[in-house]
Amino acid sequence: MGETSNADGFVVAYPQAAIPDRTGFDWNVPGQPLVGGRAVPKASPDDVAFLGRLIRELEQTACADPHRIYATGFSGGARMASQLACDLSDTIAAIAPVSGLRFPSPCRSTRPVPVLAFHGMEDHVDPYDGHGQAYWTYGVVEAATRWAKHDGCTSSSTSGDLMRWQGCRAGSTVELKEGHEWPGARRCPRR
Repeated sequence: MGETSNADGFVVAYPQAAIPDRTGFDWNVPGQPLVGGRAVPKASPDDVAFLGRLIRELEQTACADPHRIYATGFSGGARMASQLACDLSDTIAAIAPVSGLRFPSPCRSTRPVPVLAFHGMEDHVDPYDGHGQAYWTYGVVEAATRWAKHDGCTSSSTSGDLMRWQGCRAGSTVELKEGHEWPGARRCPRR
């Protein structure tokens, strides 16, 4: 994204979660357990507040357009992007979660938030049809359908590997694309 942001003139930030895990770090997604079902440790940071402060800082210091703030992330980052769409809907213009779309409940958004989600059918960590870890009970289509209902979408269609809900309030759309790689990345061979 850095190369694209330099070429197209937008700001990109790569915030890092702070709760240590076996292979990296987890986000503190409100009301959700960590990977493996572990409870969020006491005194863990409020990551929604942290990301809200980061956005305000970027608006002030890097001239980020406050009307064009987008969130994306992979896996746990996708779950956090989903949370931001609910908790910071007055700030986040749209989200594009990869392998982790959720519809947080309760969702306190003040407006419809456009969603473009990507998820592989063969994802074993966050299974497409749900029934995975404690934070992953329902499937991706269900998550997208919940967003579509929330955004007031009136129709849906499927074309190949793209599901789309349209006729949503305020010109919003919800789209779900099946895929196995980070969008735009080099295609990996199937195993």
